[in-house]
Amino acid sequence: MEEGRHLTIGARLDGAPYATRLTMRGHTLVADEPREDGGLDEGPRPHELLCSALASCTLITMRMYADRKGWPLTALSVETRMDRTSAQGAVDTQLHMDIRIDGGLDPDQRARLMQIATRCPVHRTLLNPIHIHIAERP
Repeated sequence: MEEGRHLTIGARLDGAPYATRLTMRGHTLVADEPREDGGLDEGPRPHELLCSALASCTLITMRMYADRKGWPLTALSVETRMDRTSAQGAVDTQLHMDIRIDGGLDPDQRARLMQIATRCPVHRTLLNPIHIHIAERP
C-alpha cells in the first residue's frame, strides 16, 4: 500500500456467536473463534489473521524483490508463531517467523532476501506506532 492511501475493511457480526464477515475490494473472509471458545470455528481467529497478514506480506515482498533481481527463486514458505503473555495489564507479544527459501540462490542472495523480509509493509506497520480511533457510527 502506498503512503497516504487509505484501506477500508468492512466487518459485520450477526447471527452466529462470533462469526464475523469481513469484506474488502469485493472479497469476503470470515473470522471466528474455535468451538472450545464459544465460536463455530467458521474461520481463523483474529490473531491468526494478523499473523497471516505478516506472513503473506513478507513472502510477497521477498518474491517481488527476487523477481526484480532476476534471481532463481523457486518457492518461499514461512511458519509464523505468536506468543502472547500478560502481566499486570501489560501484554508482551512475540512474533516468530521461520522462513524457507527454495531455489539456486547463493549465500549473499539468501542473506539479502532475509533482510528484505524485515522490510515488508505489514512488518513496518507493526513496528511503528499505531493509533486506533474508535467512534460510534450512526
